[in-house]
Amino acid sequence: MKVLITGGAGFIGCNTAKRFMDEGHEVVVLDNLSRHGADVNLDWLKSCGTLTVVIEDIKNSEALNATLRKYRDLDVIIHLAGQVAVTTSVQNPRKDFDDNALGTFNLLEAVRLNGLDPVFIFSSTNKVYGGLEHLDVIEEKSRYRFKSLEMGVPEETQLDFHSPYGCSKGAADQYVRDYHRIYGLRSVVFRQSCIYGYRQFGIEDQGWVAWFTIATLLDRPITIYGTGKQVRDVLFIDDLVDAYGAAIDKIDSVAGSIYNVGGGLGNVISLRELLELLEKISGKPGRYSYTETRPGDQPVFVCDLRRIEAELGWRPRIGVEEGVRKLAAWVDANRELFGQNEPVDR
Repeated sequence: MKVLITGGAGFIGCNTAKRFMDEGHEVVVLDNLSRHGADVNLDWLKSCGTLTVVIEDIKNSEALNATLRKYRDLDVIIHLAGQVAVTTSVQNPRKDFDDNALGTFNLLEAVRLNGLDPVFIFSSTNKVYGGLEHLDVIEEKSRYRFKSLEMGVPEETQLDFHSPYGCSKGAADQYVRDYHRIYGLRSVVFRQSCIYGYRQFGIEDQGWVAWFTIATLLDRPITIYGTGKQVRDVLFIDDLVDAYGAAIDKIDSVAGSIYNVGGGLGNVISLRELLELLEKISGKPGRYSYTETRPGDQPVFVCDLRRIEAELGWRPRIGVEEGVRKLAAWVDANRELFGQNEPVDR
């Protein structure tokens, strides 16, 4: 296959590109390299094999149209490019809208106007469900949990775009869905929970599993927004890329579908529990302090995976502790990328 990956030098993008390259597919990476670590990830990708690189911004509709005219024989587009942090969206909502909503619309239009017929995978977010204030939550010693939603949040949950980020990704989510209904685009939307893994340059505003891991190993201060009992179902990057592959393989039966994708009930962890795990892995305490909760922060989000399991035959394979240990080992082995070279005692 010929596969175009927008945001292909980002964390999810470079891991996805590497997998498709390893499987012998022709990969085109499109990225504007604005994200911290993107240039490092791109250099790594280039060292892994042959690929085509297009340095371009999806906000530039004219350039994007020209690129898709050039690559009219694309079999798959995996759309990962965009702004990824809630806090950044609050600080600069126009840029967030341009990167996520307008950028996605530009890509969809480039596909339509150039007469392409690729499988179109879109990376959406659990933030399209808002703060889930209508769900009762129970506070326990180290985490929150849903009072009644025992299997997690299903795809039928009412959409509630809270925060500029939720609005921009939610608008893009719905545009991708509707381009299937109106124009026949062979799309699949993944509403992703917390993804983590290799080559993730997490920062305080986004990528909390990676950021907590980096900060703990490198002895940097961590700010916890809220109580630290917020719960997410975390998913290791290799499992996410498996889900992309499953959707492509079954596109004839799942085109137009939307799936919640995360670690599910078997991979639930709170912020406090992650810090405890990292202290066990590193052998030293983390440096953290508490401040106010961020706007739109869900106290609990756990994906109901029954639909994706039934229709794609997919489920997570890598457990939380195994995945965090893999990430910690990668951070430890690549300290030069984070500005500190001392080894971690384990």
